[in-house]
Amino acid sequence: MNVGILLITHEKFGSVLLQTAQTLLGHSPLMTEVVEVPCDADPELKLNEARNRIEKLNQGDGVLILTDMFGATPANIASKLANGTNIQVVSGVNLPMLFKIFNYPKLDLDTLLEKAIAGGQSGVMLCNSPPIKL
Repeated sequence: MNVGILLITHEKFGSVLLQTAQTLLGHSPLMTEVVEVPCDADPELKLNEARNRIEKLNQGDGVLILTDMFGATPANIASKLANGTNIQVVSGVNLPMLFKIFNYPKLDLDTLLEKAIAGGQSGVMLCNSPPIKL
């Protein structure tokens, strides 16, 4: 089982995130592609680029799309691709999320989706000492 990973992010963010994960892990255990969306990009052209990347990534087990910020253009493009069966979308991508996904390369799409969300959430922590009251 090999789910493809597609990062759709603002310009440079996805590439740097993927490069950092690959450098720290020494490799990328899942097929991963990046579509970067500059501020002046034509969303329809980027949507077509993302569709082409999905065709390349989907080897029959689906594609998990990770995007940076809900409501922004990359996430809006990603949401147009989500179909709930073989393509799932998660916003708020961060390095802990990507690490979690890469640690479970044999999981099915739905389980990998759960791992992505858990990894992303557990990677956000308050690091003050002593803690401040929120």
